[in-house]
Amino acid sequence: MPKFLVLYKWTLDEQDIKIRPDDLSLDASRAKGKISDFDRNAIEEAARVVEKQGGSVDALSYGTAAVKQSLKDVLSRGADKVYWIADESAEKADAAVTAKVLAAAIRRIGPYDFILTGEGSSDLFNQQTAPRLAALLDLPCLSFVHKLEIDGAKASVARKLADCTELATVAGPAVISLLSDINKPRIPGLKQVLGASKKPNEEIPLSALGLSAQDLQPKAVRRSAKGFVMTRRNVIFKEANASDNVGKLITSLASEGLL
Repeated sequence: MPKFLVLYKWTLDEQDIKIRPDDLSLDASRAKGKISDFDRNAIEEAARVVEKQGGSVDALSYGTAAVKQSLKDVLSRGADKVYWIADESAEKADAAVTAKVLAAAIRRIGPYDFILTGEGSSDLFNQQTAPRLAALLDLPCLSFVHKLEIDGAKASVARKLADCTELATVAGPAVISLLSDINKPRIPGLKQVLGASKKPNEEIPLSALGLSAQDLQPKAVRRSAKGFVMTRRNVIFKEANASDNVGKLITSLASEGLL
């Protein structure tokens, strides 16, 4: 029976983030946390396989102290146990640092047959963690997967590439990143939410992973983030005849190469 580890990120809900009109900076003071949308698909897929075939689903997350807020949510979605690493270094961590931390934690709590991730986090969406992690663990990596079938220790997948779909198989252990169209994540019911409080969780201190200060030094530094505001031309055609307005609109769009 397969043993899954699902990696997830606790992010700010982008619907709660406001853009300050004066300088376009982001106001996240009232933003609540959530499991990254794409990681919900990974949790759901592992849970579905285990419900059909048996096995187990563990979850692992690296974040700031806020990651502790995610425990009940991830456990209510089908995980049997969750491991979490809470450290303020996660605030500035890039994909390289994140992969090093997760790889060190997996060496401590593993092994697993399949390590699942979303295609990217819903905040930064770098799409780098899965391949970097696989390289550090010396494991095969299958990315952009939109169909997954598990048969014992073997995974058969369909990958969406730029101009084709690739079918591939891999024997575990392996790292697999999933696209968001692979499933529709469940909404936990009251029974699942109440049951989550009875499931185990374990904090892993960052200091216990044997990483150096250099390992935690990001290679890519995000200096600032600003909101994007679309400027509209607001061209209005006011001819009395509606057909003349349509004609002018078509001519205008064609002149700008939009038709």
